[in-house]
Amino acid sequence: MTTEPKGEKSLSAGYAANMSGVAAVDRALSIVKVLQTANRALTLTEIAESAGLYKSAILRMMASLENASLVVRRKDQRFVLGPFAFFLGKAYESTMHVEEHLLPVMKELVDQGMESPSFHVRAEEGQRLCLLRMDSNHSTLDRVRAGDFLPIDRGAAGKVLSWPPAGDRPGGDAPAFEVSFGERDPSCAAIAGPVFGPGQELIGALSLSGPMERFHDASLQQMTPALLAACKKATENLGGSWQPFRN
Repeated sequence: MTTEPKGEKSLSAGYAANMSGVAAVDRALSIVKVLQTANRALTLTEIAESAGLYKSAILRMMASLENASLVVRRKDQRFVLGPFAFFLGKAYESTMHVEEHLLPVMKELVDQGMESPSFHVRAEEGQRLCLLRMDSNHSTLDRVRAGDFLPIDRGAAGKVLSWPPAGDRPGGDAPAFEVSFGERDPSCAAIAGPVFGPGQELIGALSLSGPMERFHDASLQQMTPALLAACKKATENLGGSWQPFRN
């Protein structure tokens, strides 16, 4: 028996199969696209007509979309985009403008031997999103990755993001950084400072995080000025005005 060698035709077929995607995901995203272009709340029938899908199929996918907060069903049984769609847009917008200014600053921190830098932004209520992350050169690291949703009420970055708006911040001379020890992860610690944009808007929090045993008085004395210098540089790159104190 002879076997036909794998030629261009068979390779192309395999590649096409891998690149065709998942039909259920494609259909779910078509629902999201219909809601995005409609700019108004839609009934199930309207979505089915626009997406070219059966209402029974849409209902099954709606459960997953609602669980992910991509779609919300109103009391009148009409559907609109959910809060997660908003946060995806904000994350995309922030990444496109912030990444080019933040990543070089974060790399400088790594090159200086600091702990792992991360940049966090506010997400939906009670959460923050790790938008950017760069691992340090240390052999042991904390478990934080870009795309992670973390609690805003625990951790140094969350504390910074919880500061009130510029006009509502009380006067004083408290240094513009926060520190946490084992608040989110019992084995990890972090120090974080603010990054401002135009109009003194708090864009996000730049943090250094790692294992708890490497966060002590001596290391914090070394990390604090380096972090604040990085926050200042990032703020100025983004058109903001740096404030070394919370006033």
